[in-house]
Amino acid sequence: MTSETQNQSSITRTATRFCPRATTRLLSGWGAILMLLALTAATVVGSAQPLRQLPENPCYFEWRGRPLVLITSAEHYGAVLNLDFDFKRYLATLQRDGMNYTRLFSGSYVEPVGAFGITRNTLAPAPGRCLSPWKRSTEVGYAGGGNKFDLEHWDPAYLARLKEFLAEAGRCGIIVELDLFCATYSDQQWAVSPFNPTNNVNGITLTRWQSLNTLTNANVLPHQEKLARYLARELNALDNLFYEIQNEPWSDNHTMGDYINPYLVEKHSFPNAVEIATPGAIAWQARIASVLADEERSLPQQHLIAQNIANFRLSVRPEDLVPRAAVLNFHYAYPEAALWNAGLGKIIGCDETGFAGSADSTYRRQAWNFLFAGGGLFNNLDYSFSVGHEDGTDSQPSSPGGGSAELRRQLKVLSQFMNSFDLRTLEPDLTAAKKSPGAVVRVLSTPGKAYAAYIRGRGPVELALDLPKGRYRAEWIDVVNGRSLRTEAYSHAGGTIALLSPDFQDDIALRVSRVH
Repeated sequence: MTSETQNQSSITRTATRFCPRATTRLLSGWGAILMLLALTAATVVGSAQPLRQLPENPCYFEWRGRPLVLITSAEHYGAVLNLDFDFKRYLATLQRDGMNYTRLFSGSYVEPVGAFGITRNTLAPAPGRCLSPWKRSTEVGYAGGGNKFDLEHWDPAYLARLKEFLAEAGRCGIIVELDLFCATYSDQQWAVSPFNPTNNVNGITLTRWQSLNTLTNANVLPHQEKLARYLARELNALDNLFYEIQNEPWSDNHTMGDYINPYLVEKHSFPNAVEIATPGAIAWQARIASVLADEERSLPQQHLIAQNIANFRLSVRPEDLVPRAAVLNFHYAYPEAALWNAGLGKIIGCDETGFAGSADSTYRRQAWNFLFAGGGLFNNLDYSFSVGHEDGTDSQPSSPGGGSAELRRQLKVLSQFMNSFDLRTLEPDLTAAKKSPGAVVRVLSTPGKAYAAYIRGRGPVELALDLPKGRYRAEWIDVVNGRSLRTEAYSHAGGTIALLSPDFQDDIALRVSRVH
């Protein structure tokens, strides 16, 4: 057997152990190489290592020696770049409410007031209150207030605030996803972009914002590469951090990927169209990811890299992944986003949701469904956080989503439930639930040892579970408040067992544990 063949066999055996649904197509050619990159990142050892993929089950995270699912309802990414936002109060609120994750934009992108119909947008600072990685020049004229930027010099005040935020988040037990770049969306966003030639003193020649995050962006690319290297170098010691290359890359360079409902006459727009990034946009992301990885190669720590794939759902082709991509993020994700990509050996995340009204129940149900399909990360975009309301008490009169202290309490129930299982062996189980008249059931399991079920419908429901012979303890849990509704013990001869739920409205959870 040649060395190459031996390596291929080793990859196949390891991938099958980690993600048994991995396909033969994935484990050949470039797919095997990409899997090897992911598994190499997942098997770095040492207690000082930053957040990483869980070696035994890379669909989940490991942090400070502990397997982890990341669940939150968090602010709109402006906690550092908005100088008026009290991030210490914000992080303390997340910690108090049981959230363990937040998302953060680097400051290379900022929004104008009123963008996307958000009344009090943390990503749209008041005039003159935007903090960017770059120093201000002596020349007045930035569209967002104050002097223009000098892209050749870093702002020490920005770096100090960013590091303070990350350190405080670490003390609060909170993981931070740092987005390096973002799609531009429209002329309104371009008007306040630091890369817009009118907003800096560096002779930028780019005039078409749709080309900003591509390899044909005139003389902007060197500044983007420098930013990636700068942040990688300066933040290397932080263990509660991972990077996303670009937020929503399909929004300024897109092609059609799929439709949610192909029978709709008007099917070509949100929320029915699954738009994906163009090959040119993916090539630019790959370039930035390579620069980030290259900078970290000579540094003590290597952090996870995330790639934002699409809205809703998509079966991802390995050839469309950027180097070292370990986390594949979707927005407004359907459960299929996790199920369809289970064989890739990646963490599948829903790192933004909203645009579906303000009801807490909408996003609670989405979170349970997505994570029970095998997802490892969930973030609701929470508009109850704003300047002056960093404790999450703002009642937004106008915003494209929800968020509240009550929703965070409900997501804490989910977080505690998920993280109470042994994530090293937990994965979606499509065969355990044999029938559940009047309800839809999703199951995660460590077969023969532990089963987690999420049930949507109207109770009571008789759930038929296929369990091996043994003694079991079953506990029904209220997903709204976490209260134990009923606990029962069973001595089971093996095969299908019928478990009758308590009465409930909408949804309920079940934990079944083998008793030794």
